[in-house]
Amino acid sequence: MESLLAPFQYDFMQRAFVAALLVGVLCSTMGTYVILRKLAFIGDGIAHASFAGIVIAYLRGIDYYFGAAVVAVITALGIGFVHRRGKISLDTTIGVLFTGAFALGIFLMSRQRNYAIDLESFLFGDILSVGRRDLLMIVALGLVVALLTVVLYRGLLYTSFDPIVAQASGIDAGALEYGLLVMLAFTIIISLQAVGIVLVAALLVTPAAAAYQLTTRFARMMALSAFFGALCAVGGLYLSYYLRSSSGATIVLVATVLFFAAIGVKQLKRRLARRA
Repeated sequence: MESLLAPFQYDFMQRAFVAALLVGVLCSTMGTYVILRKLAFIGDGIAHASFAGIVIAYLRGIDYYFGAAVVAVITALGIGFVHRRGKISLDTTIGVLFTGAFALGIFLMSRQRNYAIDLESFLFGDILSVGRRDLLMIVALGLVVALLTVVLYRGLLYTSFDPIVAQASGIDAGALEYGLLVMLAFTIIISLQAVGIVLVAALLVTPAAAAYQLTTRFARMMALSAFFGALCAVGGLYLSYYLRSSSGATIVLVATVLFFAAIGVKQLKRRLARRA
């Protein structure tokens, strides 16, 4: 029993577990909208775009995550603006803006002969280094996103299923889309320390995709997605302690296994339904 509880005896692991739980629930909840709106690419796009903010913050001597948040929000709003005003497909808009922002970060970094920034922790995450200040930031931003999700729940629900009818009924679909993009930007920034730029899209999409295999009701899908996200984040972190592996990568691999398990359950239900 002591060996099973070993990870919880360290303060840094306790903070990591709390952060993993919060990030897992938040990402997977927002991932419900991502799946329904077919925005799977946007998590990867905004996460990579935030790299430019990290580099700019490093050069200016300010907090890295503040810089990442500013650029992520600007990129998210830019995606919405170009997509709606320019009549350009969403995947094309995301591809253009995120590669441009990521290239800007690389360009600025390449002009520095010497730099002490730890890029690996931003690329692949370092949840074990979460401090009290980081945890407070995660909680604060998480509460903001959660509050906005509750306030905008009805509008986001309608526009996710039928934006044309929602617009005709008086709901401002454009404003809600911008709001959702900003919420996704904050969610991604919160998740960077847990899984990093490279893997954040998987945590945003995979638990929600697994939930989508098991139910078609929105509220149930969101609840199931939140549960899967928490299970994958905490379970992946727990396994990484014993496997001595990257916590971010292990979390994503657990989510991937869960996704295929959900597909298996779905197929099994279909076969049983046919036999009945």
